Amino acid sequence: MHTNAKRNFLVSPKPHPIRVESELFTGLGDASMSEIIRKAKVKRFPAKANVITKGVKPDHLLVLQHGRARSYIVTEDGSEILLLWVVPGVALGLVSLLPDPPAHMVNATTVSECEFLAWDQDTVHRLVNFYPQLAENGFRVALKYLGAYMKRHASIVTKSAESRLSNKLVELARYAGVVSGSGISIDITNEQLSSLSDISLFTASRLLSKWEQEGRLSKYRGKVTLRDPESFLAG
Repeated sequence: MHTNAKRNFLVSPKPHPIRVESELFTGLGDASMSEIIRKAKVKRFPAKANVITKGVKPDHLLVLQHGRARSYIVTEDGSEILLLWVVPGVALGLVSLLPDPPAHMVNATTVSECEFLAWDQDTVHRLVNFYPQLAENGFRVALKYLGAYMKRHASIVTKSAESRLSNKLVELARYAGVVSGSGISIDITNEQLSSLSDISLFTASRLLSKWEQEGRLSKYRGKVTLRDPESFLAG
């Protein structure tokens, strides 16, 4: 983890919950989960803090408990390409599951105040030796991300900008949305949506404004609410 990031987090001694909902822990029983969580520390980051820096050797495995973060890469011309919208349950630093992990391939920065469960490198290695299911789950999660990126690449070639944005809204609503009386709300900006959908900010803003005028969604200060979610399913 980058030196500046280390200064940002606080370690809390408060007790951990027994069950954490994360694909990283699939197939592990309550007793195993209790032991794994007991070995973790709680780390808190303010908004806009660097959690993972590309090119830096990993020193922690992290699972988000509360808040939102984004995983991204920076192109040669300085543009950011958003790869993953990080919500509670998502693990960061999966390479730390390896005996001799390579440097991080992506960056991760908090969008809001975040709370992570964190295991240092030595603890991760001991846990993997005792619970090999952790390494298997980490590999499965990595393959899931690879499949998602392959699908995303294919969509750039085969689908329109409108279809890509519509599909991304449906995807985000399913795993990051909050159901309310007015619809399904997603905490995300136009710029972040455009990056995830691989379209320009201008096009994303134009389409969102069009759908807002049609009554299909509403926008307000970094939040998009799908008022008619089913209308986006055909995108």
